[in-house]
Amino acid sequence: MMLAETCVLLLSDPARMLSRVSVEGLEHLTAAATTPGGVLMLTAHFGNWELLGLAHTLSGLPLTVVVRPLDSVLLNRLAERLRARTGTELIAKRRALRPVLEALRRGRMVGILLDQNTARGEGVFVPFFGRPASTSRSLALLSLRTGRPIVPVFIHREQDGRHRILVEPALVAPAANSPEAAIVELTAECARRTEAMIRRWPEQWFWLHRRWRTTPSRS
Repeated sequence: MMLAETCVLLLSDPARMLSRVSVEGLEHLTAAATTPGGVLMLTAHFGNWELLGLAHTLSGLPLTVVVRPLDSVLLNRLAERLRARTGTELIAKRRALRPVLEALRRGRMVGILLDQNTARGEGVFVPFFGRPASTSRSLALLSLRTGRPIVPVFIHREQDGRHRILVEPALVAPAANSPEAAIVELTAECARRTEAMIRRWPEQWFWLHRRWRTTPSRS
């Protein structure tokens, strides 16, 4: 289904797909955007996540997404073409900090997919489905440094083939005793929100990667 929908997005008017998308909880995103400085969006490889790039027009907020270029040059060009048609601004994951800060300064919504394994030096270990999972610290670090809220946004396919975007309330800033503890606490909350969504519709998680590949060091 996702492959067929991708072809529609690539080869025809994207508005055809947008007519099959609804949004629940948009008020949470609107509330987070009431102060200047952009919004951080937590999402995952869940449902047809590429449609989030198209559906950002429903929120009135321009969207920037941090991505890792695909290993296949051909597939990467295809993905870039698809995302360009949805009006999504892309930032390469490598050395993304300055462009992300600039996007936030311009009042954009910056989306980061946080459900994949992260190298030991880039992540923190937090519980995910009962196992410690190395998870990128980037989203929590950005939120704590900029003071910008993290809003969980996920999309899922309904039984009739339509899509519903669920926008949840912004995460509460952690009351930790140290900056590092705050990063871990906020990242753990991101993982909990992602896990809760996957548990509702487990068949819609695009799990083709080794999520728990990086393991805690044994000392």
